[in-house]
Amino acid sequence: MGLISLFYIFVFLFGLMVGSFLNCVIYRLEKNESFLKGRSFCPHCKHILGWQDLIPVLNFFILKGKCRYCHQKISIQYPIVEIATGLLFLLIFNFQFQISKQFLIFNLLNLFYYWIIASFLVVIFVYDLRHYIIPDKIIYPAIALTLIFNFKFLIFKQFQIFKSSILSALGASAFFLLIFLISRGKWLGFGDVKLGFFMGLFLGFPNILVALFFSFFIGAIIGVGLIISGKKTLKSEVPFGPFLVSGTFLALFLGERIIDWYLNLFLI
Repeated sequence: MGLISLFYIFVFLFGLMVGSFLNCVIYRLEKNESFLKGRSFCPHCKHILGWQDLIPVLNFFILKGKCRYCHQKISIQYPIVEIATGLLFLLIFNFQFQISKQFLIFNLLNLFYYWIIASFLVVIFVYDLRHYIIPDKIIYPAIALTLIFNFKFLIFKQFQIFKSSILSALGASAFFLLIFLISRGKWLGFGDVKLGFFMGLFLGFPNILVALFFSFFIGAIIGVGLIISGKKTLKSEVPFGPFLVSGTFLALFLGERIIDWYLNLFLI
């Protein structure tokens, strides 16, 4: 097994551990508790969990999805979030490694930045899906971090990239704000306006267009499916944040390829 393969394994395991922490963040956000203090505990019996209870994914299957102490069912959300975070960290690692070409000149700052942003997005995805709200405690730090990171473009005199990010953020948030105002908050919430600002700031132009297209496309397909299955009606509320997060990841990993493919259709 080569050195790079070991790095991939380490990154995935690291992602699993971060995913376990994100589950804690999601739970404590709902309870308005600090996720930086206190030990992990069972949400049912409140028993403090030991190290043997905190092994990501594996522990869920060993205990057959139940608490070791009270035997209440553990939500399937926990292993799903852990595995999803591990895979996202792996994809980001591979994505950044392919850009840098050589591991020795690998930009660790970029890597950790994208990992942190991915963590924010995972929390937003799950929290909005469960509670129909995008928490300010997550979206504001995500925006602040992205703004700070984008200042590097000013330092290296890449003014066009910085301008593109700012204009994309303003454009995306204005688009969602218009929908919010026209529908009086019935079609989407104000949290989506803030998430749109973050997306534009993070992705820039033209990737923000790819993200918005896939967000609405995926949302339409799932929405129609829910209506046909009888689980939702036309008047039902459906959180849009998970679709925006999905569109953001698709644009991050495939945005340039999709844009090149689209432009080549007109060049042939």
